[in-house]
Amino acid sequence: MQRSLVRAALWLVMVTGSIALGAHEAVRCIMYLTGQHVVFPSDDYLVNSITHVILAFMRSDVFNVDKTPTEFPLFTTVNRARQQFKTDTKIMVAIGGWGDSKGFEEAAHDNSSRKRWAGQVKAMVDLTGADGVDIDWEYPGGNRDDYKLVPNSKREWEIEAFVLLLGELRSALGPGKLLSIAVPALERDLMAFTNSTIPSITGHVDFISVMTYDMMNRRDSIVKHHSGVAESFEAMKRYIDRGAPPHKLNFGLGYYVKWFMTEKCDAQHPLGCHTQLLEDATNGADLGKTGAFSWHDEVPPELAESFTRAQAQGHYDDDGSYGYWDAEEKRWWSYDRPATIETKVPRLVGELQLGGVFAWGLGEDAPQFEHLRATVDGVRALRGNDNRKDEL
Repeated sequence: MQRSLVRAALWLVMVTGSIALGAHEAVRCIMYLTGQHVVFPSDDYLVNSITHVILAFMRSDVFNVDKTPTEFPLFTTVNRARQQFKTDTKIMVAIGGWGDSKGFEEAAHDNSSRKRWAGQVKAMVDLTGADGVDIDWEYPGGNRDDYKLVPNSKREWEIEAFVLLLGELRSALGPGKLLSIAVPALERDLMAFTNSTIPSITGHVDFISVMTYDMMNRRDSIVKHHSGVAESFEAMKRYIDRGAPPHKLNFGLGYYVKWFMTEKCDAQHPLGCHTQLLEDATNGADLGKTGAFSWHDEVPPELAESFTRAQAQGHYDDDGSYGYWDAEEKRWWSYDRPATIETKVPRLVGELQLGGVFAWGLGEDAPQFEHLRATVDGVRALRGNDNRKDEL
């Protein structure tokens, strides 16, 4: 009953969101294709709705060379990826990713290093036939994986250098190729994304993908949703309020499940409850008290019983976010279900007039592709091309 009421309410929001968007036909539906799960849906309804595919990742340090390599390592080729999608789907290459920052640091150091790096990225695009690149430097200005060992004060120089690097890359690529960036969602991570930098950044890039997932991670000490509806809305507003044009912004979906060990919580009201210590206070190391797995993966045997309870007994909050606190194991589960995505797409893209949505990642949702279908349904409704049968 609860789910039916939620879906009915969401459909009303979806319809009104479609009306609000009006002629906004070019809603982006972007999928990362990762080397971990190279799986494609066979349903044309899903495949043909994807506007951009971003191949992840190519390492940032391979471009810090004077002589152009004869090949650039990637888990697949642009041409192979093109064969899986319609002819006008843009195929891009993502550079970087979590934990890959050294190459960016070297590249951004000075005018000469920025020009060299950008030139080699351009050479890669020409060689592979990619439609553009997606820059995943996580994160310029600090709060990276080694933030406990290298204070953010040592990385303040990266904030301006990041903008300059994007400018150099835009110049090298020219107007005919796409340039995008993946950026953090949490306020604490926005050192490089301020009122003064955002206008320059948005002038260089075609779109910005805000990673509105992992918003609860091992640096947190209280229970919240890692990809909640309200939290995602607030994250997108941060960029808009700093001057990012909404049509250049995409919000993000994580096609995976997260869990966190907690102290004793109120099962009916777990949000705000204290977690167990999730990371080493000295070096930031993962203490094994949190984890994740994609929908493609088998559920780890030691988590199976708890996850079964989460699927059967979890709760939708008033905003549509889904979670479950397992009292038997003191484990908090946080993830998007299809109904959550049905809320997010019209609310964020429709109400905020965003340019689109992206997901990490396409193969992570295999083999059922239920979350992808919910994403596509929402995007198609906003485009005014909703051909679904009424399943309500």
